Amino acid sequence: MSILDVLVMGGTRFNGRACVYELFRAGHRVTVFNRGKSTDDLPRGIERLRGDRHDASALQAVLGKREFDCVVDVSAYTLNDDVKPLIDVMTGRIGHYLFISSTGLYTSPSALPIREGVAVDRDAQTPYGWNKLDIEEHLFREYTHGGVPATTVAISMVFGPHNNILDREQRMFARFLRGRPVLIPHDGNTLGQVGHVDDQSRAIRMMLANPVTFGKRYNVTGNDYFTDNLYVDTFERVLGITPARKSVPPALMEEIWASNRWEASALVQRLGTAYRWNEHLLFAIDQAREDLGWEPEYTFESAVAQTYAWYVETGRAERADFDWSFEDSLLKRLAN
Repeated sequence: MSILDVLVMGGTRFNGRACVYELFRAGHRVTVFNRGKSTDDLPRGIERLRGDRHDASALQAVLGKREFDCVVDVSAYTLNDDVKPLIDVMTGRIGHYLFISSTGLYTSPSALPIREGVAVDRDAQTPYGWNKLDIEEHLFREYTHGGVPATTVAISMVFGPHNNILDREQRMFARFLRGRPVLIPHDGNTLGQVGHVDDQSRAIRMMLANPVTFGKRYNVTGNDYFTDNLYVDTFERVLGITPARKSVPPALMEEIWASNRWEASALVQRLGTAYRWNEHLLFAIDQAREDLGWEPEYTFESAVAQTYAWYVETGRAERADFDWSFEDSLLKRLAN
């Protein structure tokens, strides 16, 4: 295995942190660039650079004339503010640009599972998805015209320790531990899929400086599909707690989805706001398997068990403080 010089943009929060640890364990020379505002518990031996990626002059001052075999960009959300300044400053000094994107770039599917080459309806897209698509299209266009080789990774509802989106698995753990009911949209038979953060980091490592990945998007998520009911069943088995379950009727789900989508999306981890509340969200991962020989190591149940053990061991079970007012208001409506 070749030892690579890798620049990770971001690198201290959840996806970025897991990626840095994975690359470091593999023996790569890893440098992280961020503003220094997040807690940094990275291993010794990781070089840390501080600056504002939106400021080309600041980038130039910090990066100078350095060269990197690969850039793993975990913290880019817009083309003009995040990606162009970095590429402009680093022109000719990046061997491979790997952009961490999201399955949020897809829109309502015509067939399942959703594959990388599916057409995306931009008119039905959210600003978040537009921006991800804009970045990807720019990177691939530049690559085909002689620019830096680029790969994009569409990750989905990432699961695991250190997740900074607390309203996903950590809110569900808190519901169980506090004896709260679980609110399930309609009959609970809509399908979802999550991927463990460490599995996704392994896939990213396997893509680095790998020519087969150049100019391609990869869906990278878990191997298991599950309904909302089975999602809750799995937490029940792992935690050994049986919560009450309350069904939210379709008419009420339609109402709250139209008026309070962000709150409603925290009911079940499947509910990404770019999609309908009752849409199956299933993504094909065959391309990563075929090109990389990658396979998820975590089942959904083992991901829940490992993450719950971390949640308890780190004291989060006692410290977690969530606002339950939205769910309490729904429970009152359901009781009337």
